Amino acid sequence: MGEIDAAVASLWVSLTEWTALNSSSLQFAHREAAQLTLIAIASVSIAMLAFRLAGRTPGRQRLALPSLLPSMRPSRLAALRHLPILLFLAGLGFFGFALADPLTTLKREEVSYPGRRISLLLDASSSMMAPFTADRLNARGQADIAFSTSVSAAEYFMRLRMRGKYRDLMALIEFGDEAYVITPFTSDYENILLSISLVGDLDEWGAFPDKGTIIAQAIEQSVELYRAFDFLNAAGNVMVIFSDGQDTQLSAHGRSVYDILAEAVETKIPVYFIRTGFKRQLNALVPDEIWKPAVERTGGKFYAAMDEQSIVAAIHDIDRMSAGKIDVRHYTVHRAQFAPYASAAASLWALALALTLTVPSFRRFP
Repeated sequence: MGEIDAAVASLWVSLTEWTALNSSSLQFAHREAAQLTLIAIASVSIAMLAFRLAGRTPGRQRLALPSLLPSMRPSRLAALRHLPILLFLAGLGFFGFALADPLTTLKREEVSYPGRRISLLLDASSSMMAPFTADRLNARGQADIAFSTSVSAAEYFMRLRMRGKYRDLMALIEFGDEAYVITPFTSDYENILLSISLVGDLDEWGAFPDKGTIIAQAIEQSVELYRAFDFLNAAGNVMVIFSDGQDTQLSAHGRSVYDILAEAVETKIPVYFIRTGFKRQLNALVPDEIWKPAVERTGGKFYAAMDEQSIVAAIHDIDRMSAGKIDVRHYTVHRAQFAPYASAAASLWALALALTLTVPSFRRFP
């Protein structure tokens, strides 16, 4: 199913890019080669058809049938038997465009993609040393502690979004007493996964200088990151916090967490908080009573993740609620655009082949 989901996501992206293309702005690097190829294909097809017709002996390939009654009229759907060949010819047109190597020159364009701008906030404080058993998330030998489980959960969330149809812009922030931007907003998912792997290394974590927990500091840093990229007032922003929630300090730089979250409320940034406390139900920790109403004011949700199953369920719930679209500004310099046309040709040919192989009526030609 993973390969199918990846193929569907690829087709969705190609369709999105194709609908955003302005055909008048396209240039073709190999226009002559494509024209010669299509002429050669047409010439060979005509020659084969002529050879087939010339080889027929009159009367040898004909069958004698009784007269049809006048009341028996041809079916109006009989013309549909030509659908596969029409799909093939349409695909051949798209193949010609792809073969001509279309490209766009330097330009700025606004493109809408399915996805969100998501900042991942990862707690690296010393309290994350608390035990947390997660056999599935920590299957690659990570320690059964809250920090390793949170790192694995962040990676799981990343890969879940990558397998979907989304083209998110993601950022990674690590925090303790202070908050640090590890990776600013990017669509380079492999870079973010590498960053998550590096900060999740226990030796690196041991060298992390700020072992306290000030979640408000991380939220403020995330809001400033949205502002730095001019995303703060744009739709499609999301914060996801992975923390044990062991923080009752509700201020940062003289601003209360309610003031910081008020900006998130005003700019419609929902905050999703996955509180990792092994076998700790909701309100089993004192900070739960503080953070749950605070994050829910933003339109987000607070998850008291007491075991691995509840973490995975929370991640899937956040993924489901983070559908939407974002507007991305693109600057392109001779960007190749053959992929949407090649995908269209392959899809049309595959559909024509499937109809021919599965429906006997479509095998009749002419």
